Amino acid sequence: MARGAGIFLCLLIVIMDATAGILGIEAEIAQNKVKHLRLWIFECREPSHKAFMLGLGAAILLSLAHVIANLLGGCNCLCSQQELQKSSPNRQLSMACLILTWIVLAVGLSMLVIGTTSNNKSRGSCGFTHHHFLSIGGILCFVHGLFCVAYYVSATGSIN
Repeated sequence: MARGAGIFLCLLIVIMDATAGILGIEAEIAQNKVKHLRLWIFECREPSHKAFMLGLGAAILLSLAHVIANLLGGCNCLCSQQELQKSSPNRQLSMACLILTWIVLAVGLSMLVIGTTSNNKSRGSCGFTHHHFLSIGGILCFVHGLFCVAYYVSATGSIN
């Protein structure tokens, strides 16, 4: 029973992160379809409501996948370097994956939020170019899924 639940949760996390990644990349495509004028590093463009909605969906799914993986992976606290060195390799792997999931979440969610908010305005805007924030955030969603599954499996040991 626990093995089946572990497989289901890993699939759920992967599906949520993959969907978030696809939405992020689709948001970038939608953003590139709107009118824009570029002069060197400055760009004027109209916001895309479709890119805003897709980017928002990607950010929400990435956050939900992260919450599920961390809540169901359990508390994995190591308070000192000495504790980390004495712990089992499986526990060390789970700590490394946990730290990497938080780093990837911070960078990926930041990219998605920056790309999404640039499409949240009621009128066009001009400024420095903000290229590929949504697609980089989308790609990081896939990376997040890999690290979350590795964290969940190493922290719970439910898939043998």
